[in-house]
Amino acid sequence: MTENIAGANINLNELIGKYTIKWKWFLLSVLITIILGYLYIRYSTPQYAVQTQIQILEEKTTGSELDIFQDMGVFGNGKNKVEDELRIVNSRSNFIEVVKELNLNTKIMVQGNIKESEVYKNPPINVSFIAADSIMNRANFDFFLSISSSTTFGYSEEEDMPNKIYAFGKNISTPLGDIVITPNVEVFEKYKDKKIRISVRPIEEVAQDYRKKILVTNPGEFSNMVNLTLEDPIKAKAIDILNVLINVYNQNAITDKQIIADRTSNFINERIADIASDLTSVDQSAQDFKTEKGVTDIAAETNVNLNVGVANQQELANARNQLNMASSMQQLIQQQGNYETLPTNILSDPSIAGLTDRYNQLVLERARLLKSSNEKNPVIVNLDQQIAGLKSSLMSSVNSTVNNLGLTVNSLSGQQARFNSKIYSSPANERALRDITRQQQTTESLYLYLLQKREEAQITAASSSPKSKIIDKAYSISPNPVSPKKPLVYFACVVLGLLVPFSLIYINDLVDNKVHNMNSLEKLVKDVPVLGELPKLSKKEEKLVVKEDRSVLAESLRIIRTNLDYLIKTKQVGNKKSNIIFITSSVPGEGKTFLSTNLSMISAASSKKVLLIGADIRNPKLYSFLTGKEINKMSNSGRNKDAGLTEFLYDNTLEPKDIINPLLIHHNTIDVIYSGRIPPNPAELLMSDRFNNLLEHVAPLYDYVLVDTAPLMVVTDTLLISQYADVLIYVTRAGVTETRAINYPIKLRNEGKLKGLTFVVNDVDKSNLGYGGKYGYGYGKTQKKWWRF
Repeated sequence: MTENIAGANINLNELIGKYTIKWKWFLLSVLITIILGYLYIRYSTPQYAVQTQIQILEEKTTGSELDIFQDMGVFGNGKNKVEDELRIVNSRSNFIEVVKELNLNTKIMVQGNIKESEVYKNPPINVSFIAADSIMNRANFDFFLSISSSTTFGYSEEEDMPNKIYAFGKNISTPLGDIVITPNVEVFEKYKDKKIRISVRPIEEVAQDYRKKILVTNPGEFSNMVNLTLEDPIKAKAIDILNVLINVYNQNAITDKQIIADRTSNFINERIADIASDLTSVDQSAQDFKTEKGVTDIAAETNVNLNVGVANQQELANARNQLNMASSMQQLIQQQGNYETLPTNILSDPSIAGLTDRYNQLVLERARLLKSSNEKNPVIVNLDQQIAGLKSSLMSSVNSTVNNLGLTVNSLSGQQARFNSKIYSSPANERALRDITRQQQTTESLYLYLLQKREEAQITAASSSPKSKIIDKAYSISPNPVSPKKPLVYFACVVLGLLVPFSLIYINDLVDNKVHNMNSLEKLVKDVPVLGELPKLSKKEEKLVVKEDRSVLAESLRIIRTNLDYLIKTKQVGNKKSNIIFITSSVPGEGKTFLSTNLSMISAASSKKVLLIGADIRNPKLYSFLTGKEINKMSNSGRNKDAGLTEFLYDNTLEPKDIINPLLIHHNTIDVIYSGRIPPNPAELLMSDRFNNLLEHVAPLYDYVLVDTAPLMVVTDTLLISQYADVLIYVTRAGVTETRAINYPIKLRNEGKLKGLTFVVNDVDKSNLGYGGKYGYGYGKTQKKWWRF
């Protein structure tokens, strides 16, 4: 089955076959990983999961005006306050308190054959440290005890050191100070003849370890619930740790609230004392101000002053009017003559009014008497005397009235000034008194507020509540351990067992740049024929095939011979044979001589006449293959026994028959021309016409002329004589020949420098022969070792 993926043809059968062919490796890997998984489960310490759940209690405080917008989702990016509590629960200081309370920094371990186990409750011994807490909190020390009897025990500071015998209850000197060991009678007998390790670790280190192990989670973004989970080999220990952790968290919260309440109360008391002093000072200031200003009620007194001031002002106005009238009367009396009338009812003084009326009567009477008499009339003279006396009295009365009214005006003006001063100063006094009153009220309200807050702080301190509510006390989630999980471990082992060989095969295939079999080579060479492949032989297997051989090597060679015959027939034109076959490779050691000799043998086994020519005159290999007791040289009287191909090319007197050696090998007869001595100029010798003449001479005489040539990529010899070949077999070696080396002969073929190019793959692992099958149909099978796959 083939699919086209991204333009590349991928054979799924071949892709899967790369892995299925190694099924034994997969099986072995899975078995090994399952055994390792079993050992891991057997000797690993089981872990049990313990969980507790709490609810974070929110403190009732007055909400902000923005809370309504948060409820509406306008400000939806606010953090859940529970996140801060999660960090507080998982704080380092809390775990330090837990370790101290449960004494977790000291472990009592009972040693077994392979592993040791901790004894949490009811240990066989009790250990008392006399050293100071500051030393114990930082101690990192192990020591070992061997319980031998109910009265004595062995002590050592190293596991393999000899024990010192001590009696229970005696002081033992250690690097930490003196310790005292006492037996726990209830369970002591159970641990006799066992070795116990007591481990003391720094408290901070143990606290940090448990802090990393505990998982603190919040189930929802806006949920107040908190889950705490701990995995530990001892369920009871894990339960105690979680319960104590919650208690420490709540107790710390209560302690914090009490500290805050105490600090608040102290602060309020200090402020109350200060405010009380300020309040006394303000009261004294109000008293001093009223005393100094002589006021009690500024508003009432201002109203009185305003009313009295108005009345006084009216009196002052009347007095001023009367003073003006009196002054005018005074001037009039002073300025007019003696016998003119005066205005009446100007002044309110009745005496002045009576005098004025009497004066006017006398003046009018005189004027009337003058009409009938003269001024010397005694009556007139008497009237004049009376008028002058009245005028003098009137003048005196008016002057007195003017003086009295002036005094009255001055008195009323003074009173008015005093009233005005009081009226004008009342706003300032009222403002000053208001400032004092305001300060008095402010201080008093602050004083009352602090008294109220002091009572609230005392109530808060008396009613401090935990910060969380325990929903579920610590409990074991499952009676079975959560780690290791057997199904998961075995499943992981199976997956790992499959993954390891798969990865190795995949990586090996990924970095592999070698030819491995005929199938992989065909993908590289495409339209160039691949005649077949030769199996990999063990050291004990024969390197040369024999007649009627049924081995995998023989079957492989027969396939190559069949494909070669078909190729030769397609190239034959007329009666001329196309039987000259060159065999070469990229570099030495890829098996070209091995193929040459065995192909000669398998061809001779089919009653064909075969000539094998050793044309690799630089590094001849035929001698090493064609030696041994099974190889018999047949008589050839016309042959020069020391002559080979080199001598023939160099000595024009030699004939082809002089260098041909008939050999009987495993009942197969072939003719061989050895390469001869190694010449100093091999390339020039091969370029001579005698090599071509030799091939033209022997081609009609044989069915196959096999020429073992030099490696193509090492020297130029093969390329110089490649034009004489009808078929060129290019030998590659599985696992050795790189894929890029195949490009070289393909390039020469495309350039026309090589003709009749074909390929053969040598040294192929028998599991990779062909397209996944094996040649031989069971003939020549060998028994594999148990470790060979």
